[in-house]
This record gives sequence, structure tokens and C-alpha cells, in this order.
Amino acid sequence: MDLSIVVPTYNECGNVRPLTERIIGALAGTGYSYEIFFVDDSRDDTPAVLAALCAQYPCVRFFHRRGERGLASAVVRGFEMSAGKNIVVMDADLQHPPELLPIIMKRLARSEVVIPSRFIGGGSDGGLNLFRKLVSWTARMIGRVSIRRLRAISDCTSGYFGLHRSVIANAKLNPVGWKILMEVLVKGDYHAVHELPYAFVARDSGASKMTWKDQYDYLRHIVRLARHNPEDARFFTFCLVGAAGVPVNLLGLTVLLDFFAFDVAFASVAASFVAMVHNFLWNDSVTWRVQKRPAVWRRWKQFIQFAFVSTLSIVITAAFAHTFYVNGWSPVAGQLVGIIIATWWSFTANDRWTWGRPEPAPDLVVTREYAGDTPY
Repeated sequence: MDLSIVVPTYNECGNVRPLTERIIGALAGTGYSYEIFFVDDSRDDTPAVLAALCAQYPCVRFFHRRGERGLASAVVRGFEMSAGKNIVVMDADLQHPPELLPIIMKRLARSEVVIPSRFIGGGSDGGLNLFRKLVSWTARMIGRVSIRRLRAISDCTSGYFGLHRSVIANAKLNPVGWKILMEVLVKGDYHAVHELPYAFVARDSGASKMTWKDQYDYLRHIVRLARHNPEDARFFTFCLVGAAGVPVNLLGLTVLLDFFAFDVAFASVAASFVAMVHNFLWNDSVTWRVQKRPAVWRRWKQFIQFAFVSTLSIVITAAFAHTFYVNGWSPVAGQLVGIIIATWWSFTANDRWTWGRPEPAPDLVVTREYAGDTPY
């Protein structure tokens, strides 16, 4: 069989029939042998609708799970139970256009992973309201900053993607939450990814299943994936050291103000300097402990470089907060954006400059096509 289309479902009784009919229409005349495999966790009438579809269309199969729930784990079950040499994962809510399936299959002839992207030329996330756009951007940026293999992927949190079965044949997939693509990208065996644009559309039926627990599970998932690669683990160690420096800074400020009655500005600078020394020593002995220890004068040079990078990070964060404020946006949101960008800048600069680690060799090739290159 050429293709298995794996569709996780939870209470999508109003969407599974039109989705099935659109998939069949999109693949008509292509010559591909395929199956549409639904993995269902529903508590509504979706299983009955799926059973009727199976009776009507030989290409439709479904498996109803009992006592289980979770989009990512449902997709993994679909991987295990489907039969196609190629797999496409898509949502059941009609936000992923099935009309893209023929071109995904064509691109899978030259790349092991194909990802329709909302965030390259010709793509659109227009189906999201402003709040969900912000949540999506934040989640995507956290993933790309935290995990090296995700950095070249514009839409690493997408729920719509295709892959060769060989990519996951030997992968131990154990996702948490809902972002199965990240699990595949981190643990899969592949060397070429292709991205093509698509327009994300609003739901026609049903409601979004997103909860705050899903967001928490996403962060847990990021941490778990970071352990898979020493480079990613180093970044998280760097973040933990930075977080540990905050109470050191505040304690130093309190001592200088309450016990020594220092001027506030001087006490703030001195406390920040103490925290900077704390962070440098921990990063030197833990985060970059595998690096060779240079002569004493070079250690001092490293500290000066670390201080410069840290100072510029503060400037970057403040610049974003100020820019948001003068444009009438939330300065807190600007501060958050600044922290994310400054943290990544600080880690990269210290990794390559202060501690002098070589740039890791790229382990994958990412190609893209844009509106005009493809009919979708």
C-alpha cells in the first residue's frame, strides 16, 4: 500500500464524513493505493459515523480506543496499526486541506519528511484568532529555541505532515500531549525535510480541544525531548543556571540595602555583578564542563566575554519591552519576547564565543517551495 492517512479523532462526528469524502476526491485518479485510518477516542456519536463510513468505503478503517485519550498517542497507535509505505497525519476538523495530499505524495518521492507550513511564503494561519496566534507563536518559538533539530523547521508544531514509514521504523516514540511532529523530528531517522505552504482554515464544526493542561504537557514534552541530544540538554542547563542566579541577585540586593545601607543604584549593580559571577562559575563548571580548562588569564577573558554577552542580553530584553510599550502593546508581552530572544542570543554567543565550541555540522537538509511553485 502506498499511503496511510492517520487521523486522530475526539468528538468529531460532524467532520469525519466530509473529511473522508474530500480525501477520496483529492486522491481520485492519482493511482495511489491508500487507506484512511481513524484512531478514535470519542465519547459522542463519532464511532457510529466511522462504522458507517467503513461499510460504505473499503478504504476507511478505524480503531476506537477505550480508557485512552491523547492526540499524540493516538497518532502513534495509528503508526503501529496502519500499513502504508508512506504516512500522512492530519486533523479531523477540516483545518488541514486534504487537497494537498497528492502534492505531499509527490514531494515524499524526494524527501523523507514533508511538512505543509503556515509560515512560509504563500502559507497562512488565518484560521486562528489573535489569542491562538500568540499561543501558537510562543509554543513554536519555545520548541525551536530549545531543540536544535527544530530550528530549521518553520512549522515544527504542525499537526499536518507526511513521512516515509522508515523514518519511524526504529524510533521509540513516547510523546506527551499533542505535538507528535516534534517527537518524530527529534527521534526519527531522516536527512531531508521539505516544506510547502498551505492555508490553515477555521473550524466548520465542533470546538477546539485545547486546554491549559495541553500547554503544560507541551512544556513537559520539550524538556523530555531535550534529554535526547547533549546540545539541547546544554541549553536547558544554561537556562537553569540563569534561573538560579535570580535569587542570588535578589539576596545580594537585600543584604546590601538592609545591612550595609548602600545606595539603591549601586546595590543593584553590585548584586547583578555577584549573580553574574555565580552564573559564570556554574556555567563554566556544569554547562560547558566538557571544555578544556584554559590558563587563568584566559578564564578572566572568558568572564569578560560572558559579562559583555549578559549585558547585551539585558539591553535586548529592555528594547523589546520599550518597543511594545511605545506601540501601544503590552510591555509584559514585549518583555517575554525579549527574554526568549535574549536567552537564545546569550546561549549561542557564549557557546560559540565565550567557551569556543565549534558549530555542529548540520544533520539534515531543509528545502522549501513557495506560492507559485505549487498549485496549493
